[in-house]
Amino acid sequence: MKVADMRQMKNEDLRAEFARLERHLFDLRAQAVTEKLADPTQLSKTRRDIARVLTVLRQRELEAAPESTAGPTRSSSVKSSGRRAARGAARATSK
Repeated sequence: MKVADMRQMKNEDLRAEFARLERHLFDLRAQAVTEKLADPTQLSKTRRDIARVLTVLRQRELEAAPESTAGPTRSSSVKSSGRRAARGAARATSK
């Protein structure tokens, strides 16, 4: 299905299409394990179709949301946390 066609569909129809494509992908994966697929490219084509549907739904969601509800952006003054910070703290305490 083309993106232009998806943009014409309602949200409920897109969600139904998403469910149908997910089920189709599940069936293809099961078929790939149990027997040889007639067209192995169907797996990647189905994954791309799922991504297209989700992209259109997300674009609509972002268009509907006002810009003021966007989350805070990360400024350069915010210290990074995680592995690096934890390692630095561990080194400082071990000396």
